[in-house]
Formats: sequence, structure tokens, C-alpha cells
Amino acid sequence: MKKFTIIAGPCVVESNEMLHEVCSHVAPICAELGFDYVFKSSYRKANRTSGSSFVGIGDELALGYLAGIRTEFGVPVLTDVHTAEEAIAAAAYVDVLQIPAFLCRQTDILQAAGSTGKIVNIKKGQFLAPGDMKKAAEKVRATGNPNIWLTERGTTFGYHDLVVDYRGLVIMRESGYPVIYDATHSVQQPGGGEQSGGQPRFIRALARAAVAVGIDGLFIETHPNPKAAKSDAATQLPLSEIGNFLEEIARLHAVIPLY
Repeated sequence: MKKFTIIAGPCVVESNEMLHEVCSHVAPICAELGFDYVFKSSYRKANRTSGSSFVGIGDELALGYLAGIRTEFGVPVLTDVHTAEEAIAAAAYVDVLQIPAFLCRQTDILQAAGSTGKIVNIKKGQFLAPGDMKKAAEKVRATGNPNIWLTERGTTFGYHDLVVDYRGLVIMRESGYPVIYDATHSVQQPGGGEQSGGQPRFIRALARAAVAVGIDGLFIETHPNPKAAKSDAATQLPLSEIGNFLEEIARLHAVIPLY
């Protein structure tokens, strides 16, 4: 990463119109603030609390919409993959393949993603020590692909809660790979009902703390109407608030440069 990077977008592809609404709002803000911008949305959701939860509008349709965002706005696009086969298929449509936290040790997925030559963003498992992320990165690196990012998204803290240990950002950065802080999943309260809960009032404070530690980028899920979102309704930042939030991050980053 050459500049501080913002990875932002809705949790899951719900419609083409909504993707355009989010990207057309966030992209110019990032450009004005001097941030690199990566648009994020999952083309499908394989890990849901309930079997009846929304998983997607259809893989090919959603991936096609993401490719359209990539072309129309000229921004790189990130999406999750859940199997080795998905990694190969999704690579034709996006620039960054994200390995979900629960799958961060799955060798076949890591190797398949690495073999595409795309950037591979590995989210740290809620159960994993930060130093162990270097082993996950090495599985990708062994394919000859050095384009690896590591993302912190909180650590399991008892039942139905997460906590952020900011020492982990330093430890992961010592691996030599860029480190991203996921400001929205870190406030999640997993399970405990038909869908995961969350405490979005802490998003800004935790993000500021991560920038102060020294990171390479921020990951934020944002939605025009989070309460109506079909996934992660409890933790997405309202799209109307993202401008002020990113301005705040820019001011802080101006005095705390890249790690």
C-alpha cells in the first residue's frame, strides 16, 4: 500500500442501485481526502447466524454488478470467497479476494486465492493469536503471490462479544504485511439470536485508536439505511455519516502517518 487505504461498502450485494449509491458517495470523499479507495461488498454470505438469513441475489448476478462498479468508477473491488472454487471464479470479477475470519487457516482457500495473483486480504480469526497470522500469509506467499493484507476484526471475549487488543496491530505489522483495521465487525456481538447484534456507537472511537497505533488502512461497512440491511444491520455505519467519519480519520492520520 502506497497510501492510507479505505475499504468501504455494504456488507452484501443487495441491488445494483444500492452499490452505485454507496460507491458514488464514498469514492469522491476518499479522493478529496487523499485516500486510496477499495469498494467492498460480498457477492454472497456463507456464514449466517440463522439458516433462514439472506445469502445473496445469485452469484453470477452479484459478481457482474461488482465488475460493473469496478469499470464504471475505476476503483478496485473486494469481495469474500468461501471455497477454493469460489476464489478462482471470483478472481475474474474483482481485484481483492477476502478470506473470511472463520476460514483464515483453510490452506486450500488461501492457496487458491494466492494462485490467482490477486491481492488476498486475510481477516484474522476471532480465535487466533495475531502472531499466527504470519503462518496464514505464508500459505499465500508460497504460491508466489506477495500481495497480502492482514485485517484485525476483534477477538472472542466470552460469549456473544468481541474485544480489540491493539497490541495485535503491532504484532501483525511486524510480519511485514500491510495491516487493516475492521472498524465495524469489531463492534459485532456474534450470535445470541436470529442475527448478530452490535454496538455501532463504538465504531469511531475504536477506529481512531487503531489509526493512532499505526495502520495501513481501515475497513468499514456502510449502508444507506443500516436498519434495513439484509446482513450486519446492527454494525454498518450509515452512509450519511461516512463523510464526517473519514474527515476525522484524515485529520488524525495527518499527525500519525503510516506505521
